[in-house]
Amino acid sequence: MRSLLLALSLFLPAATGLAGEAPGRLYEMRVYDAAEGKLDALHARFRNHTTKLFEKHGMTNVGYFVPAGENPERKIVYFLSYPDREARAAAWKAFADDPEWKRVASESEKDGRLVAKAVSCQMHATDYSPALVIEKAPPRVFELRTYKATPGNLPALNGRFRDHTVRLFAKHGMHNLIYWNLAAEEPAADTALIYLLAHANQEAARGSFAAFRDDPEWTKARTASEEKAGGSLTAPQGGVVSEFLVPTDYSPLE
Repeated sequence: MRSLLLALSLFLPAATGLAGEAPGRLYEMRVYDAAEGKLDALHARFRNHTTKLFEKHGMTNVGYFVPAGENPERKIVYFLSYPDREARAAAWKAFADDPEWKRVASESEKDGRLVAKAVSCQMHATDYSPALVIEKAPPRVFELRTYKATPGNLPALNGRFRDHTVRLFAKHGMHNLIYWNLAAEEPAADTALIYLLAHANQEAARGSFAAFRDDPEWTKARTASEEKAGGSLTAPQGGVVSEFLVPTDYSPLE
């Protein structure tokens, strides 16, 4: 499984519900690589300070995750949302200027920076995405999937998800959480589809995907869409990247 940071590099330069909010609502995915030996300190800063300051300045904390597995990378993947792009800019400026944040950042980094690398992208929910519900559910694993469409085929890829894939995922026991396309201002906005699923566990995810791939309706939909497009809707290299995530103890979405 390829790393999420590598997947994002293909697109980027180096129960509270959100239903009913304006169509222009902006989401942001941020991926932090912690400096060596600093992951626990970074978690502590988010848990004790950063998430509260985000809320103070009008950001909605959606979810905070780490890679699943026995030897995960030193990484935190998290999602925020804002009313729109202008609200995001204002919120981050206020956060950066907040004396409390400056104090916390200075104290937490007296022995060195906590973040070695950060990658961010801004997104909007697709027109077929379920309304995201931020809730604490029974223990489950999340799957972040990043697709890179072949040139000109993002509309066809979205169409296949809209008309077939989302419903077939649910049929085979997957929980559709939210589907995004990159905001128009982002590099490669015309190729990226990013979405979150939830499963009971990784074994259940593998079983669900096996049943999905064997479903005659999926085979028919995939064949028809690829014949119409003249080939695969996803790129041969890095076209589909999957990563299993588990929520942190301070994540609103669990």
